[in-house]
Amino acid sequence: MDIKESNEEHIDLPEEISRHVFGISSDSSSGFELIRNIPGIKARARGNRLSLIGPEEKLKIVRKFLRILHNRVESGKHFETGELKLIFEHVNDATATVREDPYPELLNSHSGRSVRAKTPKQQDYVDAIANHDITISFGPAGTGKTYLAIAMAVKALKEKRVSRIILSRPTIEAGEKLGFLPGDMLEKVDPHFRPLYDALQEFFGLSHFQALLKKGAVEITPLAYMRGRTFNEAFIVLDEAQNTTVKQMRMFLTRMGFGSKIVVTGDRTQIDLPDSKYSALFTLPEVLSSIKRIAFVELKEKDVVRHDLVREIIVAYQKFFHEFEEGNE
Repeated sequence: MDIKESNEEHIDLPEEISRHVFGISSDSSSGFELIRNIPGIKARARGNRLSLIGPEEKLKIVRKFLRILHNRVESGKHFETGELKLIFEHVNDATATVREDPYPELLNSHSGRSVRAKTPKQQDYVDAIANHDITISFGPAGTGKTYLAIAMAVKALKEKRVSRIILSRPTIEAGEKLGFLPGDMLEKVDPHFRPLYDALQEFFGLSHFQALLKKGAVEITPLAYMRGRTFNEAFIVLDEAQNTTVKQMRMFLTRMGFGSKIVVTGDRTQIDLPDSKYSALFTLPEVLSSIKRIAFVELKEKDVVRHDLVREIIVAYQKFFHEFEEGNE
């Protein structure tokens, strides 16, 4: 690195920000290690002071990263360690639009945790749901498709904009059929809907959730059981939509009644239908993209908010399937 083209800067960090930046120095995802890995930057730490040497354009990235981190921590909302790398990646991406203030809070979970978007595209997704009658979301596992949809449904119910929440999934499970599972129908579908139960219990708490189920304000039902019904003043979420056929999707979307909102979520890489070409998820944009009151949002691997390895696994499998498909053409 040419020192003549570099600047030196010393930044004294507040205690709370310092804790998030430095953490454990051996952690490759700590703020300090992320900064040190910026090409052209030399960084060292002493106490709460961060000393930097590097070109101005790289120092700007560090300043912006620290500024956003400060805003998120100072917002008073719980800041999760996993968000640190997300913030850094978006700041370091020249093509990304990064919001410096925290994304607006949607609601608090039963335990008091702040629920909100964590990436720019997740916020686009939340905005699309708020501003459209139907929102269709594509994306890999861990991008918050289902979680944010249910959060928006709970928010709408609490604000009395809808009178009930309807959550549905097609009852196709990888490698299993309901007829071979033990128990009656309710017992058979319960494991299949467990992720939806878990999210609702997080938002409502167990006793409140059970009370809402009992009075019908929350309903969790297999897709096949929705035929012939109309849902008025309901927030309807169809999860795992990649496992619906075109006819099933048409049936589902036409269940919409007055004052209702629909969110459809799915992952094109996790189709369990016997033939993936029959998945409705592939045909939806072609059939419905001209309708202005329907929004399409695609979340990608950079929107994954689970463990870092999940993102790397997704990218690795995308590469594998792409090469496999090319080899079979």
